[in-house]
Amino acid sequence: MPSDLEQLQTIRSQALAILADVTANPKPSYSLDGQTVSWGDYLAKLRETIDWCERKLAGCEPFEIHSRGTT
Repeated sequence: MPSDLEQLQTIRSQALAILADVTANPKPSYSLDGQTVSWGDYLAKLRETIDWCERKLAGCEPFEIHSRGTT
């Protein structure tokens, strides 16, 4: 089973690939039988997913805390 880090990296990669495809082959928004498809909203959700993944991945990186004691 993949680790949380690997899953976040996979989700980010998949969302980036979809975003690249959708922007390379743009489609118009439309309504059909009462169902609306808004490509602008879809792009916004993809970008939100990518941003979310990047924030989570940044939290997984190792870090150091420098401190100094005083007397």
